[in-house]
Parts: sequence; C-alpha cells; structure tokens
Amino acid sequence: METAELTQYKSLLGRLDTEEAIELVKTTFLKSLRRNLNLVKISSPLAIVDGTGINDDLNGIERPVGFPIKNQSEKKAVVVHSLAKWKRWQLAALEISAGKGIITDMRALRPDEDYSPIHSLYVDQWDWEKHIKPEERSIDYLKKTVTKIYQSIKTTELEVFEQYPDITPILPEELTFIHSEDLLAEYPDLSAKERETVAAKKYGAVFLIGIGGKLANGEPHDGRAPDYDDWTTESEDGKKGLNGDILVWNPILQQAFEISSMGVRVDAKALKHQLQITDSQAREGLLFHKTLLEGKLPESIGGGIGQSRLCMFLLRKTHIGEVQTGIWPAEEVEKCQNAGIFLM
Repeated sequence: METAELTQYKSLLGRLDTEEAIELVKTTFLKSLRRNLNLVKISSPLAIVDGTGINDDLNGIERPVGFPIKNQSEKKAVVVHSLAKWKRWQLAALEISAGKGIITDMRALRPDEDYSPIHSLYVDQWDWEKHIKPEERSIDYLKKTVTKIYQSIKTTELEVFEQYPDITPILPEELTFIHSEDLLAEYPDLSAKERETVAAKKYGAVFLIGIGGKLANGEPHDGRAPDYDDWTTESEDGKKGLNGDILVWNPILQQAFEISSMGVRVDAKALKHQLQITDSQAREGLLFHKTLLEGKLPESIGGGIGQSRLCMFLLRKTHIGEVQTGIWPAEEVEKCQNAGIFLM
C-alpha cells in the first residue's frame, strides 16, 4: 500500500479499544459458528513430525519451518502451515459421527509469505472439519454450509455495531455464489485477482466456486494442493470443483478480501485423480494418503477462516499488523508510524 493511501486512513478505534474489539469478534464468531455447524472445540498442534503427509502443502512450493527433536534421535519436526489434513485424521481418531465436526485455533508460520498489508509470516485461523455422509459430497451441501458460515460473519458484524456504533454494517443480506469458470467467461481479459475484485465490488460478498483446477483459458483460478479440497469432481451443472473462497468487498483497501478457503474434501477417487494430474503420485505411500486411499478416513468438509483477516475487515483496519503481533521490516514500521498506524 502506498504511503499516500495510508495517510488518508484513520482507525475508528484506539489501541486499547482495538484489543477489546478483537476479543469481541473472536468470541462472538466462534460461538456462532460452533452452533451453526455443530462443532466441538479441540486442541491442536503447533508442530508435527515431518514425512507423514499430514502437513498442508498449500500451493506446493512453500517451505515449512523445521527443527530436530533432541530426545527423538534428531527426528525432524515441522511447524504446521495449516491443519487441513490433520483435522480429518482427528475426525477418525475421535470417532466423530456424521453431522458433527471439530474446530480449533490454528497457529502457523509461513516464512515464504510475501509481506503486504494483508499478509504476514504469522497465520491465525479457525480450522474446522465436519464429518459428512458420502451422499453429501455435493455442491448443494457445500452452499448450505457456506451460507451458515456467512450467517456467523453477519451475526458478528451486528455485534460489533452494537458495541461500536461508528462501525456500521456493510455486508449484504445474502452471499452470492459464482463459479470461477463463469467469472472467467464474463471477464476474459482480466486476471484472476482482477476478476475477484470486480465480483466482490459488484455483490459485496461472494463465494467463488472451483479453485485449483484448470479453467477454459488453461489456467487455474488459484493454486490448491491436490490432497485436501476436491477441485476436480463434476457437479450436476457440469462444472468442476466442490471448493471455493469467501470473498468480501473491503472498502478500506478497495479490493476483494478473502475471509475463508474451504471445500468438500477429496475421497479416494478424487485424491488419486488429483495426485495424478499434479504428478504427485509419490505421496500415495505417505501415512495420510495411504490411510485415505484404504477408506479408513471419514468423508468430510472443512476449511480455514482467518482470525486476523476477519478482525481486519469487521474493525475496518487497513493493515493486518493492527490486529496481530508480527515481525515487520523496519521500513514498513516506519512508513506506518508516519501515517499514524500502530503495528502490534
């Protein structure tokens, strides 16, 4: 973000009020989401043993933070990127019944993340996973689940307004569902991020379906690892993908703003197919993948919802460093200080 843009911004909340408001957002949203999706809160790891296939590969190029474990013969552990696959493992371990799920506070480090007003090395999100029946692996079930998440976001926005009247609600009553293929057809000359911005500004809040698979132009809308979201299964409408992103229009940043990435998870068939088309068949021998291919893990739907992202949006903040403690370059800190922006 340019300095000129920063100088036009003024926080609606002071530093102490911001801390209190962050707690309000996190408490309200978690309570609402647990109720809407029937989720139980559980504990989660910061690091796991390397080589099991359980850590999230994100786009497949990010390096995890790793370290040796002294009392386990220097066995390597890695800090999680997210808990996309770990959660599904826990559904089985906890014997969670269909229709019920789990949610946890995920904390991660992503050292390859590029600095920006919406990205930092530290990631905090609500990671959730829900056991579903095989017949619920559908676009309709995905949409119903997304709608419930959006209702929780709306509930939290109204609670913030109740406590801080200067922060007026801006989200539309309903979320608009758009497939990435349709968005490409409508705006073929725009980049993926430009298409997101156009859609978010037009509708206020959208769920963009079908992230990871190649579109008509031969490119995916965005990258997805091949072993958690199902981005190749075809729906009744002939379009591929049972996953997507919740995007809202951010009036402070004047851009589309991703709140959540989620989807129906791969079954054995989709996993095998997606590993093949991404030339990742070697993963079939890893513990997680082998267990899934043997039919020993439950069918599920799940995702991550950015805690700092949600706080940023609902509290009308211009920089993620205003709602989370991070490590920032000296020039970034100085630039923000000159513009009256406090980075935690």
